[in-house]
Amino acid sequence: MTLTELKYIVAVARERHFGRAAEACFVSQPTLSVAVKKLEEELEVKIFERSAAEVTVTPLGQEIVRQAQVVLEQAAAIKEIAKRGKDPLAGPLRLGLIYTIAPYLLPDLVKQVIERARQMPLILQENFTVKLLEQLRLGEIDAAILAEPFPDTNLAVAPLYDEPFVAAVPRDHPLAARDSVTVDDLKRETMLLLGNGHCFRDHVLQVCPEFARFSDHSEGIQKSFEGSSLETIKHMVAAGMGVTLVPRLSVPKGALEGAGAPAEGDAGYVRYLPLAGEPPTRRVVLAWRRSFTRYEAIAALRNAVYACELPGCRRLT
Repeated sequence: MTLTELKYIVAVARERHFGRAAEACFVSQPTLSVAVKKLEEELEVKIFERSAAEVTVTPLGQEIVRQAQVVLEQAAAIKEIAKRGKDPLAGPLRLGLIYTIAPYLLPDLVKQVIERARQMPLILQENFTVKLLEQLRLGEIDAAILAEPFPDTNLAVAPLYDEPFVAAVPRDHPLAARDSVTVDDLKRETMLLLGNGHCFRDHVLQVCPEFARFSDHSEGIQKSFEGSSLETIKHMVAAGMGVTLVPRLSVPKGALEGAGAPAEGDAGYVRYLPLAGEPPTRRVVLAWRRSFTRYEAIAALRNAVYACELPGCRRLT
């Protein structure tokens, strides 16, 4: 049994396809197939069920793949321990972020990491919460910046900041003349929502739960529309299709400074308004596997986030 063989079975389990697994491991498909078959013969068990349509993992194979992932992670930890003796921050950090955080936090965060830990380049990707949690579990990424709540997967979690929600309305909407709006004001409007899979959609529905019943049909005058990204939603607002809630960091610079303030990025067609009283917020956190050994890298990343501007947000330590 070799670490290479363990790497191959983890790849096959992830891709559910020998060809794609071989590409991910940068080897030919015959090489990977022979290695997997050799490991199955050595263990005298069938790890995968093979068919013309797809590859599935047997129940026993699932346990073997999970243990293989642990072994690979521990082997990688040995290398990381050796690196830390020379430079605790040496080497890239694989970071995932959800779609409603990445575009607004990353420009400043990447700058802060370069200034503070140039030897630790970030390998970045955006995805849904559920996918990032799976990638963390499989060791495909090292850490993720997410918004609570999410399923308990026995990860280490550190709070970063609380981010308030802001209302976005068309510039010529009657609400646009106000200094602030209430949740009750929004309940009388057509609400624009992100599609299923976005946790921010769930956050908005927690604030305005009555819109949940309009998400699956278009009966009645009051209803909701769905978009694929926050920027798409903003363009829909600018076109006069409705109103929405957005996280504070997504608000263009200066757009909350008054009715005449320019709104960068949307040609001034959207008016951003704070919510009266105690605004709803979301808690943004950093999550990583408890077995991840680069503690200094996690600390450096947290400090880089805290060094970002984070306008309107409350930093948490």
